[in-house]
Amino acid sequence: MKIIKKFLYSDHEIFLRELVSNAVDATQKLKKLASLGEFNGELGDLKIEVSFDKKKKTITVSDKGIGMTAEEIKKYINQIAFSGATEFVEKFKDKTDAKDIIGKFGLGFYSAFMVADKVEVISRSYQDNADPAKWICDGSTEFEITSSKKETRGTDVILHINADSEEFLDEWRLKGILEKYCKFLPVEIKFGTKEESVEDGEDAEGKKKYKTVTVDRIINNTQPLWTKSPNDLKDEDYLKFYKELYPFSEEPLFWIHLNVDYPFNLTGILYFPKVKNDFEMQKNKIQLYSRQVFITDEVKDVVPDFLMLLHGVLDSPDIPLNVSRSYLQSDANVKKISQHITKKVADKLQELYKKDRTDFEKKWDDINIFVKYGIISDEKFYDRAKDFSLFKNVDGQYFTFEEYKEKVKANQTDKEKQTIYLYASDAGKQHSYIEAAKNKAYDVLLMDGVLDNHYINTLEQKLEKTHIKRVDSDTADKLIDKDEKLETVLTSDEQEQVKDIFTKAINNTHMTVSVEPMAADDFPVVITMSEFMRRMKDMAKMGGGGYAFMGSMPDSYQVAINGNHNIVQKILKADSEDAKVKLAKQAFDLALLSQNMLTGADLTNFIRRSVEFVS
Repeated sequence: MKIIKKFLYSDHEIFLRELVSNAVDATQKLKKLASLGEFNGELGDLKIEVSFDKKKKTITVSDKGIGMTAEEIKKYINQIAFSGATEFVEKFKDKTDAKDIIGKFGLGFYSAFMVADKVEVISRSYQDNADPAKWICDGSTEFEITSSKKETRGTDVILHINADSEEFLDEWRLKGILEKYCKFLPVEIKFGTKEESVEDGEDAEGKKKYKTVTVDRIINNTQPLWTKSPNDLKDEDYLKFYKELYPFSEEPLFWIHLNVDYPFNLTGILYFPKVKNDFEMQKNKIQLYSRQVFITDEVKDVVPDFLMLLHGVLDSPDIPLNVSRSYLQSDANVKKISQHITKKVADKLQELYKKDRTDFEKKWDDINIFVKYGIISDEKFYDRAKDFSLFKNVDGQYFTFEEYKEKVKANQTDKEKQTIYLYASDAGKQHSYIEAAKNKAYDVLLMDGVLDNHYINTLEQKLEKTHIKRVDSDTADKLIDKDEKLETVLTSDEQEQVKDIFTKAINNTHMTVSVEPMAADDFPVVITMSEFMRRMKDMAKMGGGGYAFMGSMPDSYQVAINGNHNIVQKILKADSEDAKVKLAKQAFDLALLSQNMLTGADLTNFIRRSVEFVS
């Protein structure tokens, strides 16, 4: 008992879940016996009642289920871990699947002693002529069992709450626990009463009369949506249930109704929410149940990591729990369930894509994070997703992997026969680079999601002879090396002069200056960071293991001076060294400004210099 009280259950509120589950178990047994013809009496009102008495410091859980004789109390209550449910299933294994019987370990009852100094069990069996019995124990090895005057079938468990647990003698505390763990139990749970106004005929003038009546306050929905057939449900049913689970959330995009009975039992509904950029805020929204008893919302072993962003419920009696039913235990069944959920999600996405491509594209901005996460983390999911996963370009057009390859391979294949996919991570900030790429008839993808750094690396491993480069990782002429050389109008001496002038104007050891032959209408100065360097920096920001050291290193840039731009000629012809450096600094600052990299004193000086030039 000391082990159970101190170590088995980490959360003391579990006692109420266990006692109510036992009451449901007893009720389900009686209903099963009645359906098998083993019980011919009246079932009557089978509500389970939870009540408390603050003055007497008691909490009572009452059912009208199968009940127990004195011998059964001795057998099931006194022998720890000898489960009545286990024996019941064995006895009727040829007549029923007994899937509605919750009890398994026979330990749940003892959780009562975590919060009680003394526990009473008063029970009357469903069997004819069975004498009611009363059992009392203070949590030691001593107990007392006597006859009882209980007149109705079923069991009352009365907890005399200890001084350390008086927090549970509170209506809102108990209601909160019941709503957390018992919200969807298959037998009605009554907790107190409430007053309602009902019609009571008409008065002499023909107006409706009303009277106030007291009715039971039922805290659970005995037939939650996942227990019903999808064929009997409409979209509004799923949306209503989603609001019941997540009252303050936006409507989901769509959902998957799971209903598996072989090789394991699994039911549930998984909703695709509109995902925000904060991953952690989205996680732990899937609730795990075992035969409609809430277990946990820590489902990382049952649900693949990339689907932890989904919302909804899963219910399976085949998910192995530890002895306290508080934690999952990993085994082959869990792995099979996880794989099945992955397959069902992929099948659903494939179905949506094939059914209505236009609608799928409209949803893509909200669902692509699931798909990309899955592609990064799950090889089998990639195999299924590659046919419906989409690229989106900066013009808002969508392409499958195969469609995009066909679109760009003719114009975006380099001298090494590698197809180069260009992308922007910030279309506004990188607009000038996008336009320069478009001037060469290149297409530019939009990759601005929180996972896209990892996604790009994964795609390069998956897509044959494909390299992916950010549009500002080099000048437009060098983004795709086709071994085509532009001529420069500058002599070798002039190139060296221009390089020296800009190096002096920039005065930054982390900026490498080069003079390049570019189109005359390209920008005079282009600032880039190599694809390799930028990826390493991005990985470091995201905690990328071996690249963490790069997070503290200053950014290194290449500064390409367009030797064919007329501003370079003006710089060379300026009448003094100071004038040359001023013009070069102005051209460089314009390039910084286009990248949102000009701040503080440098921005102030640029504005002053601009005013001076205009004047």
